Amino acid sequence: MESNQTQRLNGQDYKTLSLAALGGALEFYDFIIFVFFAAVIGELFFPPDIPEWLRQLQTFAIFAAGYLARPLGGIIMAHFGDKVGRKKMFSLSILLMALPTLAMGALPTYQTIGIAAPLLMLLMRMLQGAAIGGEVPGAWVFVAEHVPYKRIGIACGTLTAGLTVGILLGSVVATLINTSMTPQAIREGGWRLPFFIGGVFGLAAMYLRRWLHETPVFIAMQKRKALADELPLKAVVVNHKKSVIISMLLTWLLSACIVVVILMSPVWLQKQHGLAPALTLQANSFATIMLCIGCIVAGVAADRFGASKALITGSVLLAACSWAFYHFTPLYPQQLFLLYGLAGLSVGVVGVVPFVMVRAFPAEVRFSGISFSYNVAYAIFGGLTPIFVTLLMNVSSMAPSWYVLALALVGLVTGIWLRSDISHENAVHEAVAQQP
Repeated sequence: MESNQTQRLNGQDYKTLSLAALGGALEFYDFIIFVFFAAVIGELFFPPDIPEWLRQLQTFAIFAAGYLARPLGGIIMAHFGDKVGRKKMFSLSILLMALPTLAMGALPTYQTIGIAAPLLMLLMRMLQGAAIGGEVPGAWVFVAEHVPYKRIGIACGTLTAGLTVGILLGSVVATLINTSMTPQAIREGGWRLPFFIGGVFGLAAMYLRRWLHETPVFIAMQKRKALADELPLKAVVVNHKKSVIISMLLTWLLSACIVVVILMSPVWLQKQHGLAPALTLQANSFATIMLCIGCIVAGVAADRFGASKALITGSVLLAACSWAFYHFTPLYPQQLFLLYGLAGLSVGVVGVVPFVMVRAFPAEVRFSGISFSYNVAYAIFGGLTPIFVTLLMNVSSMAPSWYVLALALVGLVTGIWLRSDISHENAVHEAVAQQP
């Protein structure tokens, strides 16, 4: 039988990737559908007499709460994922996402129950955050420990593309609702439909995950009695500081790029340049498709050329394409799809991120290491980015552009750091080479 270091993906690998990506896509849909209906939620869940900027800020604050709740849920699920198994936590996370999403679709508005309405929405959003905190790191670990070593890049890139399909689903559903229903009909109940859809399909995805198997790496550690003796998180913080720093920097790149370029841009195009909601959502769907393609390309590039080269090249493309999107779209709105599509493709550099992270931590603490680094950084950068960029737009309408340029610089510097740090690259290789 071929070594797991060299063999190609087999039928079981494809099944694992497909089921993991499907569940992740639906869970990501549940998590981000809120932002596509942020405007109407802001109208319905806050007092009608407050200033528009304050309403938008408070709505994005509820959105951010989901990110701030990620570390707690992620760290707890990662702890048990390193102790009792990847599969159990991988299935639990999607259940914890589906139930709050269903509840959000059924919540009464401010007109009905007053201040309790936004508080309940905030609570449901925090429960969603706790669930997604375990889902994404768990998915990356799960697929990386199933596939051959030389296919980790394509596996993680494909899974990340699958997760972003959840954003595409959200964009498509939002587009359909905005084109098939009047604004009044949406306010009167149409906004609830995407939450009900997400909750139901999330429960279906949880059912499908029962056909997944525990990872070979975890089974091998159980047989060798090589599971972490101490608290996995303690081992991560004490023994793997450099990997944590690199993972946090890359999470900043991943989280803020997706939030700014994909999630916030439709609202930016509508509010700053007066483009129709339906048009911006259609363009957003196209950009998200391009993002999926970019993630897979980045994963293949990481397998073939190494993480540092893929990250450096991708960051340069991100700077160029995002700058063109933000500066030329107002001048040439007829080129919206082309410019937004190129920006989405360049954001695909984030497909390199999980490739680096799953190889940065040894198997005994891999789930905890990725979960801690990813979720703490995501809580800070992913959660606060919408608020920060919204405030900056009071100074300049081009604030999103400058922020993405800063992210591209982070990616470039991190890529150079990975290239120059030979000892880290060697440690990274050994971390996954122990796969059976």
